[in-house]
Amino acid sequence: MALVLNEEQSMLRDSARGLIGDKAPVSHLRQLRDSKDATGFSRELWKAFAEMGFSGLLVPENFGGSGLGCVEAGVVMEEIGRTLMPSPFLSTAVLAASALSRGGSAAQKSEHLPNIADGSLLAALAIDEGTKHRPLQTKMQAVRSGNGFRLNGAKALVVDGHTAGLLIVAARTAGAAGERDGLTLFLVDPKSKGVEAERTAMVDSHNAARITFDNVDVDADGVLGEIDQGYQLLEGVLNIGRGAVASEMVGLSEEVFGRTVNYLKERKQFGKLIGEFQALQHRAAHLYVEIEITRAAVLKALQTLDGDFENAGAAVAVAKARAGSTATLAVQEGVQMHGGMGMTDQFDIGFFMKRARVCQELFGDSNFHADLLARMKSY
Repeated sequence: MALVLNEEQSMLRDSARGLIGDKAPVSHLRQLRDSKDATGFSRELWKAFAEMGFSGLLVPENFGGSGLGCVEAGVVMEEIGRTLMPSPFLSTAVLAASALSRGGSAAQKSEHLPNIADGSLLAALAIDEGTKHRPLQTKMQAVRSGNGFRLNGAKALVVDGHTAGLLIVAARTAGAAGERDGLTLFLVDPKSKGVEAERTAMVDSHNAARITFDNVDVDADGVLGEIDQGYQLLEGVLNIGRGAVASEMVGLSEEVFGRTVNYLKERKQFGKLIGEFQALQHRAAHLYVEIEITRAAVLKALQTLDGDFENAGAAVAVAKARAGSTATLAVQEGVQMHGGMGMTDQFDIGFFMKRARVCQELFGDSNFHADLLARMKSY
């Protein structure tokens, strides 16, 4: 398959770029940060997202969505990356919609997917329990109680967890940390007795939460997928999220590159435009090539998720690892080529550096995925 967008995907990109560029430039994020907005994103803008069908991209048509694929979700994520727009698109429209579509019962799909598609339901995936992404190290316990389970434990870095109306929680119903068998996913109402969510302001001014579960009762209807066999469903959903975050980093990297090249064409030093210095030209050319190679790797991963989902793990690992490395290079070069002003809060480049750092960590950094690839080859 050609590593280019088709006509429909290009039209989707243009629509997303128009809305996001107009309504959510980087100054939008700055305003939310400076005002210490309790929500952390614009609900009005999320409503506009829903009206344009973006919130239902991955929701099947029979549940009110568009029934599109990971490539289309990646197209929107790339545009989000260009302006650093805070949005529940990743947590709700990508992760939660995928989890419910792939693992939900008929009743669960009917109850939640239409509400995700129309933008009325926000959801979050609660997986990690430490500072690094290690889904197999889940220790949170789910013990049988009555006709369901009782959850005890805590989750960290739950993206958009403080605003969610539905939590998708990974817990152990059997086995020990590190084992694939014994993981189960649960649908939990955050208003349930024993659930406490604390918003944590991340370094990039986006949303996350710490959530604790103290004897939280979930009935059998709250199990998402199969008991003790949730790892395969979880890994598939995470791969979709990894592809989406990789797309965001492509958009972020390209925006930083464009801003940096423009600065090279404007800033004068020693009576010359600094873009005339060969050393800076070489560095800019190197960054451009890295971004284009990464763009191809990410699109290939998204196409593989849509066309050969069960065998997409390696392509996704390559894309996420490479996107993280490229975004890091882009923001480092961007800050350095902007000189001292690149380090100031008044200048936008620093916002991109902080977001790149968070995106690196989301769902596994470059080292996590390089290790994952190495273990794939050893099997």
